[in-house]
Amino acid sequence: MITTTQIDNSAADSLFKMLDHGKKNTIESDKFLVQLARAGILLDDPRIQEVLNTFNLRGKEEKIFKAITQVDFNEILKQNALIKKSLTENLVIPDFESFCKEVEKMFLETLKNRKGNVADYIPQLARVNPNQFAISICTVDGQRFSLGDATVNFCLQSSCKPVNYCLALEELGGEKVHSHVGREPSGHSFNELTLNSRGLPHNPMINAGAIMSTSLIDRENNIADRFDKVSKTWQALCGEKQVNFNNSVYLSERQTADRNFALAYFMREKNAFPEKTNLTETLEFYFQCCSIESCTTNLSVAAATLANAGTNPLTGNMIFQPSTVQNCLSLMLSCGMYDFSGEFAFKIGLPAKSGVSGALMLVIPNVMGISIWSPRLDHLGNSVRGVEFCERLVERFSFHQYDSLIGHSNKINPRRKESELQASKVMELIRAASHGDMDEIFRLEAEGVSPNIADYDGRTPLHLAACEGQTDVVRHLVGMKVNLAPKDRWGNTPLDDAIKFKNKEIREILEQVITSQSKGNAKAQV
Repeated sequence: MITTTQIDNSAADSLFKMLDHGKKNTIESDKFLVQLARAGILLDDPRIQEVLNTFNLRGKEEKIFKAITQVDFNEILKQNALIKKSLTENLVIPDFESFCKEVEKMFLETLKNRKGNVADYIPQLARVNPNQFAISICTVDGQRFSLGDATVNFCLQSSCKPVNYCLALEELGGEKVHSHVGREPSGHSFNELTLNSRGLPHNPMINAGAIMSTSLIDRENNIADRFDKVSKTWQALCGEKQVNFNNSVYLSERQTADRNFALAYFMREKNAFPEKTNLTETLEFYFQCCSIESCTTNLSVAAATLANAGTNPLTGNMIFQPSTVQNCLSLMLSCGMYDFSGEFAFKIGLPAKSGVSGALMLVIPNVMGISIWSPRLDHLGNSVRGVEFCERLVERFSFHQYDSLIGHSNKINPRRKESELQASKVMELIRAASHGDMDEIFRLEAEGVSPNIADYDGRTPLHLAACEGQTDVVRHLVGMKVNLAPKDRWGNTPLDDAIKFKNKEIREILEQVITSQSKGNAKAQV
């Protein structure tokens, strides 16, 4: 009897041999770490620190790396399931290296776009280098990849709004929060002096609603402690990476805040705020939240936390409840991109939030979070390059939330292993043959699926067509010069199936072609 341990050891042995390119019966630790990096698991990942320390796998300054024996390797796999999943391509994006190569192509194409201008109504933002561009990705399994100016800090601006809304929901619940802020797109500019029919801001993703969300956070505490709570939440979202505060931007915002003050007084006139709300403190708090800064490398982890239903993929800590994230993503999808929200939802089909600093946070639920930064904005206040990259992303990959409805698409699904994809196509072709679906057969053949493929029972499309009496399919396959006598695991050929199921016309077709081929072969031998 084969035990689970034996199976695990066998798998570990196979992995070891795969990495032992020099057949030295050891693996150099740098090659081991490179293999993890190809899967998206980076050296600073907190989930592998214990293994790195235990087995001293970081290497030395002299670039002398420890050799990993097979015994050590087996122990590493036992101690750390993440490493085993990475090496066996069992993470959410199995072939992460190929995925990243496609992302890099899109990044370089998008880099050529120099349209748009930096935000100039906040003086500090107007001084930012407009040519900077960064993209960072973090999957729900913690696979990470960055391009461009990914370590340069920038202010969150309006991309702080979803998190402030989540904090309010966590503290007060949906019913209380939405007694002060609506859930509908406004149909107006993000800072328009307008409220809904109940005298409330339309949603938490525009300025009026974001000011309202901020007023609801930790109301019993002083403004310093309230800001500390928000800052620590961002730090937790980013995998416990330090976030910063840009005081210059904060002061600049405060000096150019006439419209936001007008919004606040308008809402107070309509009794939208909770009782005893200090408007000046609330606005100061709001400006401070907008002036928190970080980089795409860290903010992609925050986006991935939302994609992972509120649990940080690197630390495993639950930052928000899944129900909170569900509400937040719903509003990001419908309201997160200013006046472009409807168009973005239509074309991209994913929750997102932009900011006038050029920030864009994109969430692909259950898959990954993406942080994009490019300061050049369009006339609606969204990053020009950020929007273009998102468009390229969903054109190339099946990430639009309704791609699953299309059924068959030329888009790449990076969530599936190549072996699984091929197995799926085998079943699709065999099923099409059994149903006589010629259009589907033509499509799969155009994708390069061989008509001679067989399932795990050795059944080919010709077997199924012969069984089900699909004469047109049989004629097509014969014309494609498929193998006419493949045997399934019971030893039956397609002709045997045609005879068994009394499909006379198909039997005659196969017998005629087989006889003709036999005569041709006989003549060739003579």
